[in-house]
Amino acid sequence: MIDKAVRDKYTVVIGLEVHAQLLTKSKMYAPDINEYGSMPNTNISVITLGHPGTLPKTNKKAVEYAIKMGLACNSHITRENIFDRKNYFYPDLPKGYQVTQDKTPICQGGFITIKTKEGKPHQIHLNRIHMEEDAGKSIHLEGETDTLVDFNRAGVPLIEIVTEPDLRSSDEAYAFLTEVRRLVRYLEICDGNMEEGSMRCDANISVMLHDAEQFGKKVEVKNMNSIRNVQRAIEHEVERQIFEIENGNEIISETRTFDAATGTTAGMRTKEELNDYRYFPEPDLSPLIVSDEWLERLQAEMPSLPQELYERFLNELKLPEYDAEVLTDTKEIALYFEELCKHTKNYKSASNWVMGPVKSHLNELTLHIDDFPIKPWQLADLIGLVDEGKISHTVASQKVYPILLAHPEKTPLKIAEENNLIQDSSEDSIQPIIDEVLANNPAKVQEYRSGKKGLLGMFMGEVMKKSKGKADPKLANQLLRETLEN
Repeated sequence: MIDKAVRDKYTVVIGLEVHAQLLTKSKMYAPDINEYGSMPNTNISVITLGHPGTLPKTNKKAVEYAIKMGLACNSHITRENIFDRKNYFYPDLPKGYQVTQDKTPICQGGFITIKTKEGKPHQIHLNRIHMEEDAGKSIHLEGETDTLVDFNRAGVPLIEIVTEPDLRSSDEAYAFLTEVRRLVRYLEICDGNMEEGSMRCDANISVMLHDAEQFGKKVEVKNMNSIRNVQRAIEHEVERQIFEIENGNEIISETRTFDAATGTTAGMRTKEELNDYRYFPEPDLSPLIVSDEWLERLQAEMPSLPQELYERFLNELKLPEYDAEVLTDTKEIALYFEELCKHTKNYKSASNWVMGPVKSHLNELTLHIDDFPIKPWQLADLIGLVDEGKISHTVASQKVYPILLAHPEKTPLKIAEENNLIQDSSEDSIQPIIDEVLANNPAKVQEYRSGKKGLLGMFMGEVMKKSKGKADPKLANQLLRETLEN
């Protein structure tokens, strides 16, 4: 472990390369099905395998998904796109090259806004977002010396999101990846599942002394299957590089792999330079032109994004920052809450219900919000019953809500009426109960009047017990205080 004083001498510089598999039905340049979990080598064809005489064709839907990500990231959309061949030889690359974009990425520049640990917004600038095809998957079975290769993933459409070296800590990297995952899920272009490999991240990490004018030599770390593991890999690599420099050793620019079990990185190979890939234009694909009409249509189709909804919940609905963050964490919850707010003006109560009972129910049963039995208007009706004083919040949450979950064909009002839960808001019926409770407890009344105001809770409990929970708590409390004081 590096001493804090030593570590504080250095600035950490991080750039991320995030690959996101696109949720298209077919592959990037072939009609083969794009599906995770199929039997090995079943989603392939002569086009995916690059047989002589075959010709690729660009997947239009994949291009649209890439453009939408660029629009979400405030990027400039390239109007004339050229595809390129990136040449390298590896067992899981059937053609011996990867079709990608080198000089004309579909999206240039832009930024993604994250929140720092202090809660302040911070823009992470992007260098580019480009389209390419995925490679196959090499499989190494324990105890076996042979490598198995599954080409189902070969040709699956990807976007690669490349940041500028703007990140300065593992926490910022964690926040950035969380925001990327949230964006692709809101756009419905990628499921963001790092465990299944549909979103992957390579981290370029270097350290330099605070007064240095040049970045240190960067090391690329691969093979991280969760956002938390990216954070762990960066932490380890920063410690390792500082240790090497402090001991007079030189940092080698290399590619390293991360071992999640030990939390350490290990060298794989020296870092390739771009010219090692021998890029050249893909001769079998025509230039791709993004017209004004096409771009305008895609802009019109853009959904509300997390930041927009966050600002709206904060400024228009006057919710606390915490509520706005939780409610916009997933698109499905945000849309359910939006629909709920069309049927009630008590936005804070609506927020509490969604963040509490609704999310708890979904988490307990691992349900999607689409499978939640209570419609937004029904939940709004339940909130209305409480606001109108017809039932208490306790009765709403502990009695009406569970029945509504089991019988969503009923209205909250009908459930409350059928179960005799409508509370009594009449002074004429509550006052006699209060008088009876106080008459039965003269000693306690005397103690209260002598200064033991904490006994009010005991009296309230007795009143609610005698009314079988049907007395309006607010009115009962008011009448009880008045009676005791007088």
